[in-house]
Amino acid sequence: MRLPEPETFPDGASLAAAAADAVIERLAAGLAARGRASLVATGGRSPGPVYDRLARADLDWAHVAVTLSDERQVDADSPNSNARQLRERLLVGRAAAAQFLPLTDYAEPALLKLMPFDAVMLGMGEDGHVASLIPGSPVMAQAAGPALVAESPQGFGSPPVPRISLTFAALLQSRAIFLLIAGEAKRQVIDRAVGPAGADLPVATILNQGEVPVRIFWAPNFEG
Repeated sequence: MRLPEPETFPDGASLAAAAADAVIERLAAGLAARGRASLVATGGRSPGPVYDRLARADLDWAHVAVTLSDERQVDADSPNSNARQLRERLLVGRAAAAQFLPLTDYAEPALLKLMPFDAVMLGMGEDGHVASLIPGSPVMAQAAGPALVAESPQGFGSPPVPRISLTFAALLQSRAIFLLIAGEAKRQVIDRAVGPAGADLPVATILNQGEVPVRIFWAPNFEG
């Protein structure tokens, strides 16, 4: 199995442009093949500029369904809400026509209808977590099983609020995964995750599998 190599970009702007093009390509392919497409978006600082570009994309957004890899169980208007970032930066302009399915509002049967996802966007923490699959959290026991969604109690992650997350079983029901990272520390986490010393890192489950293609987009920082 050939493990993914990080694609290096000089700054955040060029990373965002490349990542947006990659997502648009997958969504366009889904629309062309099946008349519909699905996108799993992610929270955090990295995807904002990608969403700005996606919102302007010339796609049939009315036939695109969007959900999240994870969500903090906070008020919808909280700055810690991942859905708020989507409403403000992705689901505007042309992309306002997309169907948004909040992760906190629906059950697994509805999620199954979107699978396999055409594109999954993920960030990663310096502890190797993806979505809200955080080392040390009790959610990790659920994440390794067949369930598609798992809940994490308060006290894990930053901010340490209750969370809901797609599991590995759900994230790997996709046609393409795009991992967005910045900084030398996270680059080193990726290097560790693809070796035996990093088998305990959540991101290792995404990287060390051969069923779903993974592209890693890396820049020194997200500025620029």
